[in-house]
Amino acid sequence: MASRDVAFWKEAINDEMDSIMSNQTWELVDLPPGSKPIGCKWVFRRKYHTDDMIQTFKARLVAKGFKQREGIDYFDTYAPVARTTLIRILFALASIHNLFVHQMDVKTTFLNGDLNEEVYMEQPEGFVLLGNENKVLCLYVDDMLILSDDMRGIIETKKFLSSTFKMKDLGEVDTILGIKVKRNSGGYALNQTHYIEKVVSKFSHLKIKDANTPFDSSIKLEKNDGRSVAQLEYASAIGSLMYVAQCTRADISFVVSKLSRFTSNPSVEHWKAIGRVLGYLKNTKELSLQYSKFPAIIEGYLDASWISSVGDNLSTTGWVFTLGGGVVSWGSKKQTCISHSTMEAEFIALAATGKEAEWLRDLMMDIPFTANNVSTVSIHCDSQATLAHAYSGVYNGKSRHISIRHEYVRQLIQNGIISISFVRSSGNLADPFTKPLTRDLVRITSRGMGLKLLK
Repeated sequence: MASRDVAFWKEAINDEMDSIMSNQTWELVDLPPGSKPIGCKWVFRRKYHTDDMIQTFKARLVAKGFKQREGIDYFDTYAPVARTTLIRILFALASIHNLFVHQMDVKTTFLNGDLNEEVYMEQPEGFVLLGNENKVLCLYVDDMLILSDDMRGIIETKKFLSSTFKMKDLGEVDTILGIKVKRNSGGYALNQTHYIEKVVSKFSHLKIKDANTPFDSSIKLEKNDGRSVAQLEYASAIGSLMYVAQCTRADISFVVSKLSRFTSNPSVEHWKAIGRVLGYLKNTKELSLQYSKFPAIIEGYLDASWISSVGDNLSTTGWVFTLGGGVVSWGSKKQTCISHSTMEAEFIALAATGKEAEWLRDLMMDIPFTANNVSTVSIHCDSQATLAHAYSGVYNGKSRHISIRHEYVRQLIQNGIISISFVRSSGNLADPFTKPLTRDLVRITSRGMGLKLLK
């Protein structure tokens, strides 16, 4: 190692090997006839606080799984992780119930699981055991939030977890998934200011100018039939913007979703639109997603734009849910079937919104301190025709092709899972997820979603 941090990296390597040994992740065996061992390598990563100070050095020994064959060497490649929606809901609930939120890091999380298949791996360089040079390793196969209104309960939970697993106590939550967390008098606030600065700096060659809206409605984005312009870099830009849009900045979801459709063959116009989004983020980087005590119930909004561009026959669905004064779930997606009218597009959007409402309600019922107080989710819609259709048991000739969605929505209403009410377009928080808005409407809807400039 030639790094100036060599001492820290060696300590990280030793910690990783200690964890592997203590978890009995492998055992030395003779390679069975017909089996082929895979190699391994070290992956090194510095974990930072949001202020760019190094929090810890991490070394991970990984098997070269890309050399395995699906159906022969393995069958599943899935490990459950929390949706960012769940994390936002927890901070909203922490704000409503005035909870403490502490954080722990589970060391070598994936070493605590069981692996059904036998995998043979070469011994890592520098850690080959004397007398066992010809043997291979048979493998058996990170942030945690703790919420409570009682610090004693948090302390006891930490003690229990630390006695069972190798844990690192990070104290009161400061950063999770690269999102800065701050507790204030109103509740908890989340922002990605530092991440946005890094992304803007990364693409500074685009000559980014401050913008008041994320999308210029006068620009018509169309499929590029010409030569691709910096396709790999475009994909990287989309990935960076998606992370911001999915974590804290719902206000850019529509344009990022739209721009992602051109990832395979971007044009100069698409790059200009990327620069516009970055300019908007640069200008609004200090906005935080603020949660407070009220309202303490989940509310939803939906919208749809019917065939918004020439050559594109699919409408766009938009939905958003709020809790504790801030957004917890949102989406902007193209519909998968052709709708014959604005009402049909809105009804397809209603079915998708109802599905998300059902998931959110089930989630709330799984959380101990909200399980007995989960009310019907109120969904607001700006289409009187859609509202009437949802409460009607009668089909008409023009809407038979959405009969399954109609029946699903009716079932949600009858079971008390959702209710639907009318809202004027000017008060519909889902508007930014289906169309570009003016500067004033961007400001109004962003504030309605809990995006605020904090002192």
